[in-house]
Amino acid sequence: MHSNSYTIMFTSIVTIILGGFLSVAASSLKDIQDMNVENDSKKNILSSLGYRAEEHSPWSSTDITKIYQSNIVSFVLDVDGNRTEIDPKSIDPEIDIENFPIYVDKRDGSINGYAIPISGKGLWSTLYGYFAIEPDGITAKGITFYAHKETPGLGGEVDKPWFQNNFIGKKFIDENGKLIGIKVVKGKADPENAYEVDGISGATITSKGLESFLIDDLKKYEPFFRKIRNRSV
Repeated sequence: MHSNSYTIMFTSIVTIILGGFLSVAASSLKDIQDMNVENDSKKNILSSLGYRAEEHSPWSSTDITKIYQSNIVSFVLDVDGNRTEIDPKSIDPEIDIENFPIYVDKRDGSINGYAIPISGKGLWSTLYGYFAIEPDGITAKGITFYAHKETPGLGGEVDKPWFQNNFIGKKFIDENGKLIGIKVVKGKADPENAYEVDGISGATITSKGLESFLIDDLKKYEPFFRKIRNRSV
């Protein structure tokens, strides 16, 4: 029979070895998780800007990286809409409240749109996504959501194509050049109204939350897009 000292020593050694293996595994998994998060972010930026994978041939991680690196230029704006030298990857939206990352689609050598991160409260959770804007700085090009905990079949419909497609071609600047956002109406939107989209049945709070945080985020980027609009006049 082994002594208590032997048992304690043996147990300690095994614990240290297993702890080392777990530490290495956790570190490796974190790298993979971080890469997956980054690829998902890139995929949503591309989707908001109108890039689409083939129906029967979804993008691989390599595809996403290749398409993104070939077409997307990213940088950070200050509160006055001026470009800074800050790396977009270093931005923490909870801390950097005066620095705003933006993603520019320069497909075929010309600007085809801009994407900005959006986030805000729905009913049960914070929704995170991207809102894409046409080169005119007035018209919505697309919207995507990649993280939320809204109720499936209700507020969870925000990540469904039928809802997101409603935003394409809608205006968030009125005829007088004022930022008014896009209204998410209860029921069906007037097809002749360029400033509103269909709401989600049974998800009024989620719809209104989206409407509210979308205009709040657009306000942060308005100095930049005002410059874009003035250049096109």
